[in-house]
Amino acid sequence: MKLIILGAPGSGKGTMATVLRDSYGITHISTGDIFRANIKEETPLGKEAKKYIDAGQLVPDEITISMVEDRLKQDDCKVGYLLDGFPRTIAQAEKLDEMLKANNTAIDAVIRVDVPNEVIMGRVVNRRVCTSCGESYNVVTRPTKVEGVCDVCGKEVVQRDDDKPETVEQRLITYEKNTKPLIDFYEKKGILIAADNSKDPKAAFEQASAALSKLGFQKIQ
Repeated sequence: MKLIILGAPGSGKGTMATVLRDSYGITHISTGDIFRANIKEETPLGKEAKKYIDAGQLVPDEITISMVEDRLKQDDCKVGYLLDGFPRTIAQAEKLDEMLKANNTAIDAVIRVDVPNEVIMGRVVNRRVCTSCGESYNVVTRPTKVEGVCDVCGKEVVQRDDDKPETVEQRLITYEKNTKPLIDFYEKKGILIAADNSKDPKAAFEQASAALSKLGFQKIQ
């Protein structure tokens, strides 16, 4: 099983990816993890990527794609994988198709985690995070017992800069602009699966799971 997962910031994509990984026994591949691993291990690709990152520039597609290609050759990908954070553009999606075709394989399905922007805004803007242990709260649905104090460790709970309204709004605009063409690209291929995560994450997973079942993929647990 070879999957891609798409979802806006705050859509619950990360949680969905974890459940898919565990339920189907596949490898979750995050582009961010690939970059960090290559830079930490000082691979030739990692060194090249670091030059662009340190200069505040986007890493060129050819470097990103080469990193992904190397990652997909590793043994843990033989059981199947879920790509998270790649591809981000049509050019990357086309290169991925070429790469997989050369190995007589292809992406089986692309799962789009759907949540209306207004719901995401409510979730993210109301989120608060502990500065010490990282425990996450929501001022509406899961407030701390004492305002501004973590229930777990007693340290300060704050709103991260990334969770402020103006920042969230800009991130959603960027996502829509960059990802809409990808959604159209995979929809035309007939491999796009929509999972409505606006209310219940469990229901969203079951929706995706039902579609995967029709393709012949069964959960291992």
